[in-house]
Amino acid sequence: MESMHGAAGQIRLAILDGEGVTRTLAGSIVDAMDHACAAPVAYHSFEPFYAASTQVRPDVMIVDLETLGQDGHLSRLAAAQPQAMLMAVSSRGSLTRSLAAMEAGAHDVISVPADPVAVAERIDRFLIQNIRVPRDEAGRRIPGRGQAGGAPEEPYRFEGFVGGSARMREVYDQIRRIAPSSAPVFVTGESGSGKELCAAAIHARSPRREAPFIAINCAAIPGELMESEIFGHVRGAFTGASESRPGAAELADKGTLFLDEIGEMDMALQSKLLRFVQTGTVQRIGDTRPRPVDVRILCATNRDPHAEIAAARFREDLFYRLHVLPIRLPALRDRREDILPLAGTFLARHAGEEGRAFTGIAPCAGEKLLTYDWPGNVRQLENAIRQAVVLNDGDALTAAMLPAFLSGEGLSYRQDAVRQAAAMQQRRRGGEIEPLWAQEKRIIEDALDAFDGNIAKAAAALEISPSTIYRKRQSWSGRPEGEGFAPFTGFAG
Repeated sequence: MESMHGAAGQIRLAILDGEGVTRTLAGSIVDAMDHACAAPVAYHSFEPFYAASTQVRPDVMIVDLETLGQDGHLSRLAAAQPQAMLMAVSSRGSLTRSLAAMEAGAHDVISVPADPVAVAERIDRFLIQNIRVPRDEAGRRIPGRGQAGGAPEEPYRFEGFVGGSARMREVYDQIRRIAPSSAPVFVTGESGSGKELCAAAIHARSPRREAPFIAINCAAIPGELMESEIFGHVRGAFTGASESRPGAAELADKGTLFLDEIGEMDMALQSKLLRFVQTGTVQRIGDTRPRPVDVRILCATNRDPHAEIAAARFREDLFYRLHVLPIRLPALRDRREDILPLAGTFLARHAGEEGRAFTGIAPCAGEKLLTYDWPGNVRQLENAIRQAVVLNDGDALTAAMLPAFLSGEGLSYRQDAVRQAAAMQQRRRGGEIEPLWAQEKRIIEDALDAFDGNIAKAAAALEISPSTIYRKRQSWSGRPEGEGFAPFTGFAG
């Protein structure tokens, strides 16, 4: 078998091409690149190419789509080699095929004839931005790391985050620029994507780093207790208030107050929070004296704030007071190149805690981890690795050790949501036939219940867009049951 290894520090490039056109193009691309490249290695059919790529780690793969054949082969390559830049070459210029290739994991699609200089520039840019040419926070190249054929690299880390994908490096750059300010920050992202970690990173890099970082989860505290948790109370203010107690806002004085899942906050309390943001003073429950505090407010939600405003569940004036510096955290499925570094980090951590001997992840297990969509994001990935570590032991984590849902066993999130929705619908109907609009409303509400109100996950389970749910809920809001509903128009879009 031909080796893809080049001399130390050289970029390794592998080509799949049955006709020779792509190989000719690749030679011109290598000549135009800034990075030193080893001689490209070409394969004429998919299986030898795939076998070779799983044994060594090419930095760039250029694949002729006509030679590739099945679209599923491209997904296999992307999953097996997440560290590599995957470029697809098409001689037919089909827009549909190009879009399918991008969805399957290709970083770029080249239509031949192509300008090799322009393609070389795109490859050089990718190599600089990704792990192949790692740099420190000042932009300097880190000596001895990222060399072809060298030892496995340590995952990129930033203030508790793990992962050096382009999407996460954009987030890190935002944190660096946002941290020195005192303006409010509004973090959005799916559950488990690291919103509290983001808030802690902003605090750690801010001038307030030596002062307290106080975090409140608005979804975990009953509404009747939330005001006291944030603003405090005086003795005798309510039953059980046996002594005066400062709230989180006072405890965070000179530091940072983080309000997680702020979308769960009661509307009445939102009014008081707005006053606090405007005046910089807090008033404990039962007290008549306002107290000045100096805090920076960070908040986060897994909901679409604009949809919450439209549904009258979140104050628009409060949103614009808090939504000064926004950060959007990507879902784990949108930064798949970070999955294995994260999994390796969790494996090392939990193997140490549990006294297990694991030192790495087998390729078969890595492929399963890479191809799963992770609706629960980083939190779900860590739980899966921890479960595997607790229940097994060995040198390498294998596919057989992973939780059943990664092998397609048991209910998927989508199957679970749909079955729960169907069961609840049948129980509620009591054997009677409902109008179509009522069934539509019931299905959507039951799917939302199955996912604890997460619109994005419910929409994915029902195979509709989140905007459809937003429109339907808005049309239902404030109207009597059975009156004035929009006619059934299906679930598309």
